[in-house]
Amino acid sequence: MTATAPHPRVTKTGEDTHRARGPRLPVRALPLAPAVVLLLLFLAGPIAYCVYIAFTDLQLTGQAQESFVGLDNFTRAFGDEAFLNAVWLTLVFTVVSSLIGQNTLGLALAALMRRASKPVRTLTGGIVVTAWVLPEVVAGFLLYAFFRREGTLNAILDWLHLPAQNWLFTLPILAVSFANVWRGTAFSMLVYSAALNEIPQDITEAAEVDGAGGLRRMWHITLPMIRRSIGTNLMLNTLQTLSVFGLIWVMTRGGPGGRSQTLPLFMYEQAFQNSLIGYGTAVALLLLLVGSLFSLVYLRLLRTEV
Repeated sequence: MTATAPHPRVTKTGEDTHRARGPRLPVRALPLAPAVVLLLLFLAGPIAYCVYIAFTDLQLTGQAQESFVGLDNFTRAFGDEAFLNAVWLTLVFTVVSSLIGQNTLGLALAALMRRASKPVRTLTGGIVVTAWVLPEVVAGFLLYAFFRREGTLNAILDWLHLPAQNWLFTLPILAVSFANVWRGTAFSMLVYSAALNEIPQDITEAAEVDGAGGLRRMWHITLPMIRRSIGTNLMLNTLQTLSVFGLIWVMTRGGPGGRSQTLPLFMYEQAFQNSLIGYGTAVALLLLLVGSLFSLVYLRLLRTEV
């Protein structure tokens, strides 16, 4: 028996290696080119232009050409009492209507609807979602009719022999906050309904058998298991609430005396009513910064494991 000679080792050439690894990165990224161009043209481009305008004294009227003013618009904002008042009211509006109102009420509705009968779930869900899908201007007019001096709320208080008042004058920021809660709670309810449905039923039943009450089960089992959904809902609700404009504009126009003027309304007033485009754009960038800070906090919370 004769021994066969071993086969020579076949080495891959550079061309073979290139074929094995697939096409180069620019070729694989070619299908993304149209999307990247559109993002640069319609998203990054306007943002870059707004950043440039924020450092100029651009005005709508009475000016031939804008000039670069550096940080003057930002220093002017932090020295403006009206701006500081708008920052404070924006934080109050966000905390009351989003962090407390929509988040808490949405979770409560989602938890109660799990134990309710199907007709009750259908009716409650339909009412809440209807308020959410209404256009912002329509919702603003409805809530204006509810809170005005001759509105529905005062009619109910008069029927109950309780003192009535002009809510849009005495407590305007709370009135628009409750209006935003009424309109936006449906989103939180839907998010938490989906999260609660993902909790294994055997865990809840085991805790109930061990004697844990409803509040203890909610605190020690439900909330930890839907922690990531809570963080996501808070982030989305906060960003949406920071940009609310039409609802407040229809109900109070930021008044009376600026007592419900949040940052979006202050920005609109400076840019389009006072014709100070540069100053208004600087305020818009500061509002963007506030939203970014909230997002970073929530993303940090979402990164932590349960």
